[in-house]
Amino acid sequence: MAKTATKAAPKEEKPKAQPTKAESAIAAKLEALYRLQHLDSMADKIRTQRGELPLEVQDLEDEVAGLETRVNKLAEDLKQAETAVSDKQNFIKDAKASIKKYEAQQSKVRNNREYDSLGKEIEFQNLEIQLAEKRIKEGKLAIETKSAAVEESKNLYKERKKDLDLKKKELDDIIAETEKEEKELMKKSAAAAKEVEDRLFKAYQRIRGNARNGLAVVPVERGSCGGCFNAIPPQRQLDIASHKKILVCEHCGRILVDESIVEAVTAGKH
Repeated sequence: MAKTATKAAPKEEKPKAQPTKAESAIAAKLEALYRLQHLDSMADKIRTQRGELPLEVQDLEDEVAGLETRVNKLAEDLKQAETAVSDKQNFIKDAKASIKKYEAQQSKVRNNREYDSLGKEIEFQNLEIQLAEKRIKEGKLAIETKSAAVEESKNLYKERKKDLDLKKKELDDIIAETEKEEKELMKKSAAAAKEVEDRLFKAYQRIRGNARNGLAVVPVERGSCGGCFNAIPPQRQLDIASHKKILVCEHCGRILVDESIVEAVTAGKH
């Protein structure tokens, strides 16, 4: 007589352990942090599109301001040099007029002492004229040099001003394209920041400020830190996923989140 086959009873699936209140609280904190990071990263991406333009504009503004100051200073020096030459030319006219007066007086003197005295005055005026002519020669050379410097600086100023106007227009065009989106992201970021407790927000700002790419909160990707890409031990990965406490990368100090936190934020909850 054949034995009747006994059907094995199906194994009962163990119900998934529900997260404790503490674990839910930590998960909520991590979500808030990653949501803030997600928004800030999107804003960073927009700013990256501008590239080095803001710095280039700032550098050109500084250079143009410096050139403007230089042009004004050279123009002032040129004006002073021209005034000095003009003063010396007027001095020569006055000196020659004095010489004529002294020569006329010499013809009317009564004695040799007066004649010699006038002769000394004439000699002194002639020496003053020679010195003034020397200063005029030097002054004209200075005017020539300063005029060339002024012209060169003015041309350079015009070139740099033109470059600045082009760069500013380029930057303004990019800002106009992204300004609305950036403002909306900044508004959302400010709102998200209020959902993060003060202690964690300060830590977030500190880490973000020290990170070259602005990432303070990163996911675990393929067993590695999403910030510095160093491997994370399996047990630590389990600890991160358990949401029992907030953990940071042992290598770069960034706050680490697991895939469930990333999905919760990127699924539309931001």
